[in-house]
Amino acid sequence: MKLKYKGIIFDLDGTLVDTLEDIAASMNRALKLHGFPELAADEYPGKVGWGITRLAFLSLPEEARRDETAAAVAADASAFYAETPLLHSRPYPGIIELINALGQKKIKTAVLTNKPDLVARKVVSGLFPNSSFSIVRGDIPGKPRKPEAASVWELLVDLDLTPADVIFMGDSEIDMETALSSGCYALGVSWGYRPREIILKAGARKLIEKPEDLLELF
Repeated sequence: MKLKYKGIIFDLDGTLVDTLEDIAASMNRALKLHGFPELAADEYPGKVGWGITRLAFLSLPEEARRDETAAAVAADASAFYAETPLLHSRPYPGIIELINALGQKKIKTAVLTNKPDLVARKVVSGLFPNSSFSIVRGDIPGKPRKPEAASVWELLVDLDLTPADVIFMGDSEIDMETALSSGCYALGVSWGYRPREIILKAGARKLIEKPEDLLELF
């Protein structure tokens, strides 16, 4: 039987890996360094996904939210995070098994995240077997980033696939917007950092409850 979908692009944080504790620790360390109050861990889920600079901006007290301040805090948070990105981060239950199953089906896989590219590669290489993904792409200055459609289209060229061939799987409205703008199938997950209502409202065509549910689409 010919497969309808030949590839899948995964978001990283909140989709493949629970990275929130390490992200929060790095941002809190940077906030403290600059004299700002630290945030509780449960304040971070709604702030992640747009990249480190936006996270820094949203983590600052409202009266301190200026672009130059956010950039300074983000630079330090990014450096702290790059030093220790894997203290607490782990793949979600069932993810490793899912990646193995996709490999057996010869499905092409890629990771697209707004996490800095170097750190994204460290997280993936530290938590997944070699060759788990054909491509791992993080935020690279001057390159398109989620939710820009071009961030996906560049991957598709390297994967030799078309948008109609590909599922984009993520846990946030950013991921659904990325999928829809690029023409991929928008698949949401329920175990990440955003409430299911936000993901569905953002245009998810389907919301899965556990990683193995993805295999039904193949």
